[in-house]
Amino acid sequence: MHLNHDTNTPAADPISFDDFLKVDIRIGTIVEAEPFPEARKPAFKLKIDFGPAIGVKKSSAQIVDRYVLDELPGRRVAAVVNFPPRQIGKFMSEVLTLGFADAEGAVILFAPDREVPNGSRLF
Repeated sequence: MHLNHDTNTPAADPISFDDFLKVDIRIGTIVEAEPFPEARKPAFKLKIDFGPAIGVKKSSAQIVDRYVLDELPGRRVAAVVNFPPRQIGKFMSEVLTLGFADAEGAVILFAPDREVPNGSRLF
């Protein structure tokens, strides 16, 4: 699922601004986090509140290397909210939680550095 994390990889092919606008990236707050032992790759099950227009959505996130389960609720995250749901084992992931690879390849969650309301859209 993940692309090349090598920082020396050139930028992807250009896209139009209209293509960019098709990707709906929103800020939400993790309201619940659970273990996901059935996942092929270590992951957590997250429930993320994106505000009244989008609501609470589920996501599977491969973030176990850098995050402790009980410290995730209350954490702000960014996610793509308009991909079709994806079946991951017996779990239906409704949004793609976003992150960047650190120097060892572990996922670091992406979040704003200041307070913004749940549901705020990236532009």
